[in-house]
Amino acid sequence: MSQRALFEGLISDPDGRPVAVTVIGGEAQYVVEDNGFKFHIDAEGVDRQVLRLLGEQITANREAVSEGVLKMLGQEDLFTKAAVDASLNNLDANFNQLIAQGLPESARTYMGMLGFRVILNYHGEVVGVEQPGGLTDEGDE
Repeated sequence: MSQRALFEGLISDPDGRPVAVTVIGGEAQYVVEDNGFKFHIDAEGVDRQVLRLLGEQITANREAVSEGVLKMLGQEDLFTKAAVDASLNNLDANFNQLIAQGLPESARTYMGMLGFRVILNYHGEVVGVEQPGGLTDEGDE
């Protein structure tokens, strides 16, 4: 279990209210309020749902992601491409490392400014992810 919430400040309930974060027993919890009741939801489980959705989008657009990363780095040589491809092949390991280390507050702030938002219901289900550029990914419900 994680001691930090990866997407703190980027999660809201279906009514658009921000979801708080608290730590209980050393484990981070998202707190979704519904009609006066506060539902505590394991943060790592929610974070993994979001990362799974993002991973599916990365995999579906693998070539575009690879090209974009290479252009962002300003290095389009064979060795850099191999490193980027290896990283894309190991998304699960990279996501595990991200959960262990957390996202810097500045990165979360920047993501929020760009319009990244996760919609979470009180059952702990990610029901939507709003992303920059108007893309949305509605979860199963």
